[in-house]
Amino acid sequence: MKNLILLTLFSSACAFFSCSGDTDSTTTSQDNEVDYDIVIDASSDNFTGVTVNIVPCTLSNGTETNCYEIVTTSAPSDHEMGPWCPSHISDDDSAGGIWLDNGTVYDVDGEFVSNLATFYNDNTWLMYDDNGDIYITETEEDCINAANPNVGEAYQNFCVECIPSYINDITQTWTIPITPIALTTTYSFNSAPGATTGPSTRGVALNGIEFSAPAPVSNILAAYTLAPFDDAGGHINVNQGYHYHAATQDIADRHVITQTDGHAELIGYAMDGHGIYARFDENGDEPTDLDECRGHYDDIRGYHYHVDNAGNNNFINCLKGAYVL
Repeated sequence: MKNLILLTLFSSACAFFSCSGDTDSTTTSQDNEVDYDIVIDASSDNFTGVTVNIVPCTLSNGTETNCYEIVTTSAPSDHEMGPWCPSHISDDDSAGGIWLDNGTVYDVDGEFVSNLATFYNDNTWLMYDDNGDIYITETEEDCINAANPNVGEAYQNFCVECIPSYINDITQTWTIPITPIALTTTYSFNSAPGATTGPSTRGVALNGIEFSAPAPVSNILAAYTLAPFDDAGGHINVNQGYHYHAATQDIADRHVITQTDGHAELIGYAMDGHGIYARFDENGDEPTDLDECRGHYDDIRGYHYHVDNAGNNNFINCLKGAYVL
């Protein structure tokens, strides 16, 4: 069976690209694997600054095939970025973003900031002045300095907020297989302890924004800083641009592809070309047969992934398929 799965980074208004790569059947791991191609439409005016090319590529298992080269800006077109840091300890959750800690998503409102010392059982935390005004990075230089893992005491107890105007000239390029190839072994992401293979980026959302590796929460907290994510699970650094660290419930308000059989929505693609779907189906149920990478098969979508709990600061655990070297 061959199915066409539409990656509407860019809505299905006009012509599609459709190419079939060469697969090595000896490397596939499932007899019931569904063979499918990704189809990308880059024609919609709703997604500006995006180009998609078909390029030759070599995959990690040695397969020479065709891939999509996706070049996007680091600004999402389907939602606003931010807010991240509330300005006063009296602010409600509309003034700030979220924080991901130990499997839980917390609203970064004024109360959360004012209670950091209790939350982390450490009286060093005091991120506001006598008037209740929260210390927030104010310049691009502050953003860069506060994001340094070796940040000095000058930026302790700052809420780190890097804003969209700092990333006007950033573009991102991803290359993913048109025809995914599931393998008998998995690839660890190279940000994992001891890992030597695999990319660090998990994938790309349907709006062209990176599904990034887990944020280095321990390093951030060790510096007595807080770098909140917005309600979409994203924040900014000046080298990477805007990027996601988790798929929050806010994903439902963004560009997704609803499935006609009640399956969870398609939200993006992993670096091996396999689809990444939301965590829950339309009944609020999570699949019970996910493998170590958080993937499984069905007869419609072939092998695909389901995202992790947003509070885990994670999307998927590994790659089941060959990725572009």
